[in-house]
Amino acid sequence: MLIIGIAGGTGCGKTTVVNQIVNELHHEEVVVISQDSYYKDLSHLSYEERSKINFDHPKAIDFDLLAEHLSQLKEGKTIAQPVYSFVKHNRTSDTLVTHPRKVMIVEGILILTHPDIRNLFDIKIFVHADSDERLIRRLKRDIHERGRDLDEVLDRYQTTLKPMHDQFIEPTKEFADIIIPNNRYNTVAVDIVRTIINENLT
Repeated sequence: MLIIGIAGGTGCGKTTVVNQIVNELHHEEVVVISQDSYYKDLSHLSYEERSKINFDHPKAIDFDLLAEHLSQLKEGKTIAQPVYSFVKHNRTSDTLVTHPRKVMIVEGILILTHPDIRNLFDIKIFVHADSDERLIRRLKRDIHERGRDLDEVLDRYQTTLKPMHDQFIEPTKEFADIIIPNNRYNTVAVDIVRTIINENLT
């Protein structure tokens, strides 16, 4: 089993890179796990209280559960992955049955901040995009897909997203084996990753 960690700031294009890699593999060989599924269960808080949580801080992530699940997958066990609702700012009661695969891709902005998680990755990738590009992508996504309004997204960007990026996310570049600049379609870096994967699958 090959476990790949793909990190980078919000709106940097991680999903694009993940899809470029996944599209070259057989469905039964790969599974993608999102850090977002592992936001801590906040059912004990009201919606108003949950909406004020800093979700871009490492403390918002249940890294213990993520580490446990990755270890179980590595042992060949099936897990019940949490399902998160961005509209409700909370986990749902649903779970996603996830089977071990030859290639496990874990993606998320904070996955390289935690030593135990980092140590489980065979390849660590950081996707880089400039801050203007990331803000534009975040605006489009949060408004169209997550039911946010413009003022809410901009306020969150200024008060939490950018400070948390500078404090926690950008410094994790130093842990990356590969840094992919993603202001444009980057075929060379992704081809390198594909080659490494294929060598491990044969």
